[in-house]
Order: sequence, then structure tokens, then C-alpha cells
Amino acid sequence: MADTDELDHVYLVDGSGFIFRAFHALPPMTRPDGTPVNAVYGFANMLTKLIEDAEADFVAVIFDTARKTFRNDIYTEYKAHRPPPPEELIPQFGLIRDATRAYSLPCLEREGFEADDLIATYARLATEQGFKVTIVSSDKDLMQLVRPGVEMLDPMKNKMIGPAEVMERFGVAPEKVVEVQALAGDATDNVPGVPGIGVKTAAQLITEYGDLDTLLARAEEIKQPKRRQTLVENAEMARISRELVKLRDDVPVEHKIAEFRKRDPDPDVLIPFLEEQGFKSILARVRADLGGDHAEPSKDAQIAPGDAKYELVQDEAALKRWIDAAAKVGIVAVDTETTSLDSMRAELVGVSMSVEGGHACYIPVGHVAPGGGAPELDLGGGAPSGDAPKQIARDRAVALLKPLLEDPGVLKVGHNIKYDMQVLARCGIEVAPIDDTMVLSYVLDGGAHNHGLDELALLHLGHTNIKYSEVTGTGKNKIGFAEVALDKALDYAAEDAEVTGRLYRQFKPRLVGERMVGVYETLERPLIPVLSAMERRGIIADAHFLNDLTKDFEKRAAAIAEDIYKLAGHEFNIGSPKQLGEVLFDEMSLQGGKKTKTGAYGTGADVLEDLAAQGHDLPARVLDWRQLTKLRSTYTDALVAQINPETGRVHTSYAQAVASTGRLSSSDPNLQNIPVRTEEGRRIRRAFVADKGCVLLSADYSQIELRLLAHVAGIETLREAFREGQDIHAMTASEVFGIPVEGMDSAVRNRAKAINFGIIYGISAFGLARNLRIPQGEAKTYIDSYFAKFPGIRDYMETTKAFAREHGFVTTIFGRKCHTPGIADKNPAMRSFSERAAINAPLQGAAADIIKRAMIRIPPALEKACLAAKMLLQVHDELIFEVPEGELDETTALVKKVMEEAAHLAVPLVVDTGAGPNWEEAH
Repeated sequence: MADTDELDHVYLVDGSGFIFRAFHALPPMTRPDGTPVNAVYGFANMLTKLIEDAEADFVAVIFDTARKTFRNDIYTEYKAHRPPPPEELIPQFGLIRDATRAYSLPCLEREGFEADDLIATYARLATEQGFKVTIVSSDKDLMQLVRPGVEMLDPMKNKMIGPAEVMERFGVAPEKVVEVQALAGDATDNVPGVPGIGVKTAAQLITEYGDLDTLLARAEEIKQPKRRQTLVENAEMARISRELVKLRDDVPVEHKIAEFRKRDPDPDVLIPFLEEQGFKSILARVRADLGGDHAEPSKDAQIAPGDAKYELVQDEAALKRWIDAAAKVGIVAVDTETTSLDSMRAELVGVSMSVEGGHACYIPVGHVAPGGGAPELDLGGGAPSGDAPKQIARDRAVALLKPLLEDPGVLKVGHNIKYDMQVLARCGIEVAPIDDTMVLSYVLDGGAHNHGLDELALLHLGHTNIKYSEVTGTGKNKIGFAEVALDKALDYAAEDAEVTGRLYRQFKPRLVGERMVGVYETLERPLIPVLSAMERRGIIADAHFLNDLTKDFEKRAAAIAEDIYKLAGHEFNIGSPKQLGEVLFDEMSLQGGKKTKTGAYGTGADVLEDLAAQGHDLPARVLDWRQLTKLRSTYTDALVAQINPETGRVHTSYAQAVASTGRLSSSDPNLQNIPVRTEEGRRIRRAFVADKGCVLLSADYSQIELRLLAHVAGIETLREAFREGQDIHAMTASEVFGIPVEGMDSAVRNRAKAINFGIIYGISAFGLARNLRIPQGEAKTYIDSYFAKFPGIRDYMETTKAFAREHGFVTTIFGRKCHTPGIADKNPAMRSFSERAAINAPLQGAAADIIKRAMIRIPPALEKACLAAKMLLQVHDELIFEVPEGELDETTALVKKVMEEAAHLAVPLVVDTGAGPNWEEAH
């Protein structure tokens, strides 16, 4: 980092304020050993930017020490009601101080005083020595220090705070802030103040009477009786409050300001610290600045908040200029603004583009005058009529953008670009080729944190994005994006594209260094257009059939409710856990009732299932009632509302960047969680039907996770059984229970099945006992016997847990990293949960990878074979296709072949297929 010209300028950084800001602003993060580090990450990001941006000679970071200070001697209740810091934050306090030292910055604190007092003291000393002071904080308590030569910098908003900003916040000049705070008090710090007087009233009183002492001396003159009385009665408390809020500027200090001279961090100290924490994105920035060759920082790294320049494109000439620039560079970050989150119904409102850091544009095409409402759907028409703002006609903008967005020589980068692809596809644009920063982040750090654009901007760029609600408003005043004024729309939309581009330039190079190229380039990136096509195709849902189901469920639920009332002896709200708990445990005196923190009895499914297993009818009937009411509200009613009127189909959305194992998740509607073990759930699947002249084909991997267990754990007995096509559950029962396969009781086989699948999920004796309704000791005997017969499985489990504890993640056979936060948690329950997840993740993750490989290969295979089948749904290990009746046999054979050849394991992959007019019959 280059030296700056010498300045008489001191930066005093409120370290304690930043700790809590960073902790609450960022999602949970852990380093490989399980230590939480989200606050450390945010703090390190702040220090990196501070060192890059601060035009200062001297910098110091000041922290609070223990909670008790001299203020507690004045008022024992000061900050007394503050809860202790979150458990996940406590281990980060020391690391944050280590980070400060690693950046070659002084780390200051003083027993018995708060950080604010040290800041006040050093601000006084600095100004006495002729220095200019900048206090880096957004804490309102420090605003009393603002004066000539002392200003504040709010780093979250990149905004300077001077006398005018203090006046706006408190209604008085900085030197009167203490007087206002003494009257208004502070609930956060338990400063009492005067009851009933807020900041606005306090400012009026201090402005009128000059200061607190004068006000209290003349309190009897106040005309309002209630205000007069409360001031008289609480005069002493106001004086005490003043002592609490006034910052001390005479703290005995050990270090002189000359010791705070800004200097470059030592690479041999800083880089190992960042590597130990796993802060890859900060490392990239620091290495660019501090690396062995002292390379110049990248252009992206030099962009400070607020420096980006955005252009509003309102005519064809300007749009053509941006299109030419993108074509010349060969890569462009793209984002769309629309009228809805539903990509199948959303109308295009605008497009933003960015070709380099710090520059972006927004092309409005569907904005209307405020209050004009959303424009009518007109994918091929011009701009909305009426008093719409100046913008290029939608059809013309689409025509100009289409060659660029379809150009195979220009890479289009988006964040969740699948959504943009679908919106633009309905405008006649097939976007390709593509890259996706959300998916890149997921591949690199899946399970470590969330992957929303706002979170990633803060996490990796230290930048706070404009929130959607900031431009559209909230509640009754909320407007659609089409009604947002163009200047506000520009800043919001262009920022999304520009930030996406900057994230892309950070993420893409990491693939090679972290050996994730294969996962991204062969699994996740090519899957995006496949999912987009599936979502656009959708599946037909029979509304009449669903409505009939709703009526049937309503009728049956009502009959069950009558049974419940008879059993209880009176009517009550079955859906109320409180009322149900009272009936079960107070009125009926059933055993096992436990009250929650709210004081009500717990009545979750596990509680009711235990009671039902003991032979109690009422809880059993409540379970039946709950199932029917949930199926109706979650599926039969909701699915009818989600049928697209244009297509007659429901169009689920698949999320790639959610499950840490790589599994896809389905939403709006969620078609992966329809229960299949009950007749009612299976009836819902019958509502999904094939188009005329077609059938639905189901192709389902058979016992894929067990096959993967045999493969990765090297269990030769299991491998041989799978190679020979044996009944794996019967074989397990034979091995564990010592009985022949021939003539085996189905109940015994089912127990072995429960053990097989339970082992995959790291099941405990308690869990198995619960599943099988047997004593825990018997369940433990089964598990011990299982491991005795298959010792390699226990070895696999222990090795996997050890790897997770050391690295913070496990990997699938295809190289996907599945992060395991909590693997080193001090809480035994959390640790056990993470250990079970670590055992299962390589198996579930590999199964997810295999079906993704198949999904990518099937569409081109169908096209090559000139088959018209379309892939519609993916439900974990199952794929659903819509197939012309005359092509069923050929399509079935092709799909089965591609799926079974998607991976080559030590055991065969087997795919079961079925076909029928609806999903249930096909399955």
C-alpha cells in the first residue's frame, strides 16, 4: 500500500462499535476448526478498507474492556439490563484484537473506562497538538465530541458527520448534546433521563433555557403541569444522567499519539493471520497490495463506496454505445428489473449492465408515472402510454439487446441469472453463454454462509447495497418498481450489475486455486440452462381434481374434529397448541406433558406420536386432522392458486445455492415435499398429469445412497450384494439378525431397512428406538451388531468426522465441498448434529451430483435421438418427463441408460422406471 503525503490527521477508530456492527450485519461464518468468525471477517474487511482509504498520519483502534466502569459507581443500574454478548461472539473478541495488531495498528483499551472516554481523551490531546481528528464511528454518543478540528466518519454510510449532521440528529449543536441526552435518557444503556421527555422535547427545552442547570432551576416556570412536575421530581436523576452520558477526556493514557503513526502491515504477520481464518477474498485484496512483488491493487479494489459512476440510458445512441463496449470486452454483468418475483408472470421494467468496476448503466423500458400502477403485459409492444418517463420503447430495446445477449462470444454474468434468463426468454431472448456469481459463491463456500447479493457485497467487498425497500417503500406506501423514479431506479439497478461484476472477478479465479473448477464447470454452470428450461416448461396440474380433493379433505377433517370433540368432552380450537396441551395434560391427565418457555405444553408431532403409540385415541386423531388440514392449505388450495393462467401449468423454481450438500430445493410450489407414504399424499400426486397424447415417465435411482456407502466405505459384502442384485435390506437382516433370507418376515426386513437408512444419517440408538418403537437398549444392540458385521462403515464414519473436524468440510467423490459449521461446537447437541450431517453429506452430496450429471446429459441425448420428451421435475433421486405415447419405450431406454451411466462406481447404479397418465401412476 503506497505511502501518502504526511498529514496532521489522526483517525480514532471505535473498535467496540465495529465488533457488534460486523457481528449483526454478517451471516454466521466459521473457520475450518469451527470457530465462529463472522465479526472478525467484517472487522478485517473494515480495517483493509480503512488502511486503503484513510488519509491519515496516525491511526488507533480503541476497545471497551470489562463492562464495569466508573459510571457504575455513579449509577449501579448503568447498562445493568444489557444481556451478555452472544455465545458465538465471545471467542471472536480476542481474534479481533489479534486482527488489529496483524494490520500493524495500535490496539488500545483502559480498565474502568469505556472506549468512548479514550476516544474523547485522544481527541483532546490531538487537537491540542494541532492535529485534525476523524472519529471513525456511527455511535451517536460520540457526536458530543464534534467541534472545529474534530469530525466523525460513519463508515457504514461513508458519510462525514459535522455540526450540521449533529444538529439534524439531536436538534442542538454538538456542545449541547450532553444536555439533551441527560433529559432524554438512553434505554440502550439504561440511562434514566426524565420520564416522558424525548430527544425532540429535550432539544426544545435546552434551546429555550440554554442548559440543563438553568432549566432545572427554572422548572417551576414551565406551563405544562405534567412536564413541570416530572422535571421537578426527576431533577437529580437528570443530573446523574448527565454524568453518565458525558464523556471523560482526562483518562490517564499510556501511549502517545506519535506511537500511532500509520504504517503498512507486515505481510509475514497479516497474510498468515488471514489464511488461518480462511478469509480468501480479503487475502486476494491484501496480496494485491502487500504481496511479495508489491503489485498494484486491482481496479476493483480501488473503488471506494460512492465512487461508482452510473449512467441512465434513455436513447438508442447511448444503448448502442454500451452494447458496443460489452461486445468489445467480451463479458458483461447483467441484471433485470421486473414487476414480479414470479419469472413466468413478471414483465420487464429495465435492464442494467456493467462491463468494468465502477461503471454501470440502467436501461428503463417499462416505467410508468408514479401512481400509474404496473403497465399492462406487452412483451412485444412499446413503452407504456400516458405520462411514462423518458425511455426506449421496450420492443426496440429488446431488439437492440438480443444480438448481444445471444452472442456466443460475449459472456453474460448474473446473480441468480436463471431468473433473468426466464424473463428475457419471454421477450424472445435466449441468453447464452452465462456465468452466475450466486452459484460461484455456492460452489466455493456452500454451507459457510448465504449467497444473496447483498450479503456477498458486504462480505467480500465491504459494500452495503441499496435495499429494495429503500426505493419502493414499505407497507401502505410501497410501490412497484415500475413506479420508482428513474434516478432512484438507476442507483439501485446499476449497483446490482456493477457489484455482480466485481464479485465475479473475485470468485472466478478462486476456482482454480481451490480446485473447484470441475464442480462448477461440469455440474453447476451447465445445470443452469437445464433448470431454466424445466421451470419454463412446468407441469400440468388438474384444478378440478385439486378442488375435489380440497372438498374431500375438508369433509374428512370436519368429521375427525367431531371425533376429537367427543373424546375431549367439549369443543376447542384443535389448531391451538395451548388449548390442545390443556386438554391432553390438564383435563385428560396424560403422562409426558412438558411446558415450553412460553408456559404452554409442547404438542409437536413427536409428542403426539408418543402418546398415540401408548394407545391414546385423541392425539392419534389430532395427527390425522393436522395432516389433512396441512395437505389442504399447503397443496390442494395453494396449487390451484399457483396454476399459471397462460400455460395451465405450475412452474416450480429450483434453488441451486441453498442445501449445503448440493441438493436442489423446490419452491413456489415446493413439489419435493409432497408426502408419498400416505394415501392422501399420493392422491395429490395424481393431480399432476400429462398433456394430451403424452404420458409421464418417472425414473428413480434405486437406493443410491446405500450404493454410495458401499462404494466410498469399501464394504465388500454390500458391494457384492448390489452387484448380484440381492435384496439389500433382507441381506442386512440376515447378516445382523442371523436368520436366512428365505421366508423372512417382512417386519424383520423393515427393521433392517430402518437401520440401513438410519446409518446413512448417523442415527443414534435413541433415534432408532424412536423410529422402530422399541427399547433403546434393543436399538443399541442392533446398531452394535450392524457395525460388527460391517466394520468398514464405522471406520468410514469416524474418518469422515475427523476430516470434518480438521477442515471444516467434507467432500463428495466429485470434489464438492460440503461445509460443516458446528462440527467443533461446545454444545454437545449441536456438535452431534454436525457430526451426523458430516457422515451423510458425502453420500447425499454425491447422489445430488450424480443426478445433476444425468440431468445435464439427458436433453442433448434426447435431441440427438430425435425424441420429443421434456424433462419436467427433479425430486431428489427421481426425474419426471412428459413423453409422447408413441416414444415411451425408446425414451425410457435412453433415460435409464444415461442415468445409470452418469457415474461409474464399484457397484452398479440402478434406475427404476414407470409411466402413467399422472405422476402417482408413473411413480
